[in-house]
Amino acid sequence: QLVESGGGLVQPGGSLRLSCAVSGFPLDYYAIAWFRRAPGKEREALLCISNNDGSITFLDSVKGRFTISRDMTKNTVYLQMNSLQPEDTAVYYCATGPGEYCSRYPPDFGSWGQGTQVTVSS
Repeated sequence: QLVESGGGLVQPGGSLRLSCAVSGFPLDYYAIAWFRRAPGKEREALLCISNNDGSITFLDSVKGRFTISRDMTKNTVYLQMNSLQPEDTAVYYCATGPGEYCSRYPPDFGSWGQGTQVTVSS
């Protein structure tokens, strides 16, 4: 089971840290990725982390602004988002399993969280 938290309303240029609490298996058993879906757009892969790949950033527009990390003691993956812009407004999801390698393709992930809304607006 995956449970996201940490979303909310933030002004342009601000920061948020999203959390994805994982239960049911060890955090490093599978690759874990963050996706987002903006209104009227397709779901897009942001970043992924796994034992085999380390961390990978898929989306060019978040490179240098978003980072992924994990805390094994809390079985939680984080998405640190800095310099947020209105175009980052979306529902953010974490996803995992059954693969051990990172992927940008949603069908490669079998478990998804419920999503957390991030709104960037002044």
